[in-house]
Amino acid sequence: METVLESEEEEQRPTRDPQEEEEEEEEKTFRNTQGLSLNMADSSSPESHRINSAAETRLLTFANNFQRQFSHLFPERRPLLLGPINEFGVQKFVSTTLRATATVQPELFTWGGCAEFVASFLSLEPLDPPIELPSYLFSPASVLRTQRASCFEFCTLLCSLLLGVNYDAYCVSGYADRETCLLDQSLQHCPLLDTPVQSVISEESQENKYKEKPQRSLKSHFMTQEEQKKKPSAEAALLENLKPDESEQRPADRLRGLRLHCWVLVLSGSRSVQENFFIEPLTGARHSTGSAHFLGIESVWNNHNYYVNMQDCRSGCSDLGFDLEDVNMWEPLLFGATSKKQLIHEASNKKLYKMTPDVQEELEELEEQAFEMPRSWVSDISITKKDLETRWPGGHKRTRYRKAEVERFAPYLRPNGLTTRLVSYKDLDCTEVLMVKEWYQHRTDHLEEREVNEVDNVTTERFRRGRPFDLLFHRFESLTTEGVHEMKFCSIRVDNLVQRLVSPGEMTETFQRRADSLYYRRVHFGRHVQFSGEHVNSEPATRLIQVVERFHRDSSKPANQDVAERVFLLAQRRIEVTYHLDADTFIPSHRSFIKPREATEQKKAEDFTQDMVSSFMVGLSDTPVKTLTLYEMLVSLMKDEEMVVHQIEESLKEVRDIVSCREEEEGDVQLFFCPWTTTGAARARSKRQDMERQAAEEQSWLHENEKDILAPLLMRLDLSDPLSAEDARQLHQECLSEFKQKLVEDANLIQERYQKETQQLQRKQQWYQQNQLDMTEHQEDEYQTYCSDRTLQIRVAMRRLKMHQEEAPLKYQALDERLREDPRLAPHLLS
Repeated sequence: METVLESEEEEQRPTRDPQEEEEEEEEKTFRNTQGLSLNMADSSSPESHRINSAAETRLLTFANNFQRQFSHLFPERRPLLLGPINEFGVQKFVSTTLRATATVQPELFTWGGCAEFVASFLSLEPLDPPIELPSYLFSPASVLRTQRASCFEFCTLLCSLLLGVNYDAYCVSGYADRETCLLDQSLQHCPLLDTPVQSVISEESQENKYKEKPQRSLKSHFMTQEEQKKKPSAEAALLENLKPDESEQRPADRLRGLRLHCWVLVLSGSRSVQENFFIEPLTGARHSTGSAHFLGIESVWNNHNYYVNMQDCRSGCSDLGFDLEDVNMWEPLLFGATSKKQLIHEASNKKLYKMTPDVQEELEELEEQAFEMPRSWVSDISITKKDLETRWPGGHKRTRYRKAEVERFAPYLRPNGLTTRLVSYKDLDCTEVLMVKEWYQHRTDHLEEREVNEVDNVTTERFRRGRPFDLLFHRFESLTTEGVHEMKFCSIRVDNLVQRLVSPGEMTETFQRRADSLYYRRVHFGRHVQFSGEHVNSEPATRLIQVVERFHRDSSKPANQDVAERVFLLAQRRIEVTYHLDADTFIPSHRSFIKPREATEQKKAEDFTQDMVSSFMVGLSDTPVKTLTLYEMLVSLMKDEEMVVHQIEESLKEVRDIVSCREEEEGDVQLFFCPWTTTGAARARSKRQDMERQAAEEQSWLHENEKDILAPLLMRLDLSDPLSAEDARQLHQECLSEFKQKLVEDANLIQERYQKETQQLQRKQQWYQQNQLDMTEHQEDEYQTYCSDRTLQIRVAMRRLKMHQEEAPLKYQALDERLREDPRLAPHLLS
């Protein structure tokens, strides 16, 4: 098929009957009228949105002629999407609707980030009818404002972002299955759920390359081959279980192969892309070019050229070639430097033939004949940080999967910090809940994930580092002190505790890297242990029956002296110790101690004897251990027992504190607003403004009431206007009495200063009388200076006291007159 650029004389030849020309003129008149009305409605929009430039008009002429030739040569194929109408009612060529946009947001530097943003930020408006091309194609800037788009507008925005970050991306107009066109994921497996097949494959793939060579396995090769034969069948069975059942499969789509769709093609050669692939803009997922979801391609385009597919698509897209420079497979609308390969080739040719003027003139003539794609009419595509944070329309999006439903929320949208909720169901109708899993962010309690098993009624919570008690994991049946609690902790704890399992009858603790080599402790209780406050002060020995502790091997000690396990049988008053095995033994050494009874009011303390110890020691001589040595061992074990009982009590108290803390945190969830986010910055700005306003109000109030002598008393006595007669008299007496007390305190302070100076002078004079015969001339001068200073201070104090005594009655009288003249007190005091 030849293009318009090869023969411009065809533009002047009549190729249609007069009726078709009349219909086209009517259509042009309608579009121009619609564009004029929208133009007048929004005259502030850029001029490129409302009118076409000369180059754009010429390009549309080429496109219309290309459409006529295509329909004439291939009458059985659908018309091409070449010149849809924009939001202002003006016809624009599809390639000029693409605008390569280099964003400053790091999240949009890769194809995955761009695809995820577009799929999340926009909501789909399906094509209506689904088998016809859209007549309108809005600009990416307009789509970003409304957050609603068709699949073609999805693709236009995504392709613009990819072109801006240097991907060789193209919009693809073609056909896809019903689920892809309608964004129906109800039969797809939820990506947040782990599948059995993934676990089987991961076990095989997680093989360490650098590992110790295993010993030779003495196993039959025949049996190994038989197992290998059975393994693919097992994986196939697992895959078969994931496939929809016959009851899940929907009726055949009558419009299969006819539903129009638009997606993105990314070619290899740029940004380290090794192979071509498709991007589904509605989901942001990557697909191979042979994916069964895409049934055929009509055309592809970017911001340089438009290409029509000339290959057979009866078997889908798997057999298509994507060498767009091969005119046998792809027919371009424009010839010239319209691809990266051609631009590089032409640049190399110019460099190669730089010294040959004839070739250079010939290339310049070819460039003048080639028609370049006009510049995009779309305004700048601006994606703010707030758009990336809000992400979904209205900050919320719900997606339905096979037996699952996922809800996503923007940060800070929910008061509890919820960002993602996954609900899995038992049935396909999604009526019986199986499990609810929630993810959180920015919570002050550091909660990141919560999983609720509705079948077993078990809740699992996971936290990030830094919360109280160093808790990382908490599994429980109910957030009370009853029931089973499984907890995991960060390894930075002082006691090196990493896991604790508490049930009504027992408690198990696991440790790591302790200095005493302890790694396991298990406690058995004699009755149902309550963790409530009423049992905090109960005697622990009456509740504990058995405590089992296990230790790692300490190579610095002999095996017969290194304890491997010790059991405290508190109810039986016994302690059993088991030692580690030696290299050449297989039976461990063992000792059992019986604790002597303590003294009571009726009986004296029981004496320790060798009969209280039973031993089985391997590899030692027959020389018996001295009684004193055994007694010292027993005393040490009894001290350890007391310490262990205390640690158990502390553990039970910590469990109570953790449960109580979680109850308080869930009752009042607080969020941490990061100042580097738009929401956090707005909140910090609002808080700062509130603080400034409050400070200004306080200053204004202080300025207004700085001369009001009644303000402190009104605030302290909690009296409000208007005052009653009793309140006024009380306020009058309180004010006078406080002022009188202040005058007395001032007089006492001056009197104390006078007495202090007088006493210091007298002591200095006595000292002088005792030492005047031995004093030097310099000391004499210092004494005279000191006496003159003290005398001056005494005179000043006397003068101030006399003035205070004279002015105090006058000040008191002036205050009384001022109070009687106060408009709030005068009516009641005069009466």
